[in-house]
Amino acid sequence: MACLSPSQLQKFQEDGFLVLEGFLSADECAAMQQRIGELVADMDVPVHYRIEFSTQEDEQLRTKGQGNKDYFLSSGDKIRFFFEKGVFDKKGNFLVPPEKSVNKIGHALHAYDPVFRSVTYSPKVQALAKSLGFQMPVVVQSMYIFKQPHFGGEVTPHQDSTFLHTEPLGRLLGIWIAVEDATLENGCLWFIPGSHTGDLVLIHGEVVHKSEQNLSDHSRHAYTFHLMESLGTVWSPENWLQPTAELPFPPLYT
Repeated sequence: MACLSPSQLQKFQEDGFLVLEGFLSADECAAMQQRIGELVADMDVPVHYRIEFSTQEDEQLRTKGQGNKDYFLSSGDKIRFFFEKGVFDKKGNFLVPPEKSVNKIGHALHAYDPVFRSVTYSPKVQALAKSLGFQMPVVVQSMYIFKQPHFGGEVTPHQDSTFLHTEPLGRLLGIWIAVEDATLENGCLWFIPGSHTGDLVLIHGEVVHKSEQNLSDHSRHAYTFHLMESLGTVWSPENWLQPTAELPFPPLYT
C-alpha cells in the first residue's frame, strides 16, 4: 500500500509537491503505453475537430470555430484527442505521422478505459488519498500527455486551481505519473531535476509548476489525473470542466 509517512506529509505540505519513486511497476507503465498505442492507431478525428491544444486557457477558448471550441469544452466526459501546434496543413491534413502529432488524450480515460480505470482506482491510489486525509474524493479529469520529441510544447508556469477552481481552495490534488523517463532534455516538470518511469508526483492545486518544450529525440509520456475532496467543497460553475448527467464526478473509493 502507498501510505505516506509523517515526514512525507510534512514535505508535501511545505513544498506543494512530492515525488514517490517507483509507484508503478515497469509492467504497469508498459500496459498504459500499449493501450495508448491502440487508441492512437484507432483514432478517427474528423478534420473539423482537429484542434491544436494550448495550455493557455484564453488561447484555447479563442480556438477558431465554435465546433472546435465545443470539442474541447465538452470533452470532460469523453475520450478525445488534442494535437500539437503545426502538425496540420490549412485543410487539416497531417503534416507528420498521426502518432507523432498528438499532444494529449483527455479527459475521461479514468471513467471509460479499463487500463486507465484500473490505475486510477487502484488500491495504491486509494491508500495514498486516505493517507492525505481525503474523506470523499472524486476524480474530476484525466489526461495522457505525450510530450512529443522535437516539438512537444512548453507548458508555462501555472496553478491547476486556476483552471479547476474550488471553494474553499486546497481541495484539489494532481497526480502525475511518469510513464517514460522524464529528464531535463525532454521537458520534465520544473521542480523535478529528473524523474524516472513509474515515479508518481503529487501536485498541490496551488503550487506553481511548468515544463519546457521537448527538443530531444525522446518522448515524455505521462498519465495524470486530478482528485477533489467533495466533502464541503463547491466546484466553481465558472470552470470549463463540469460534471455531466452522463458522467458525474465518480468517487475514488470503491
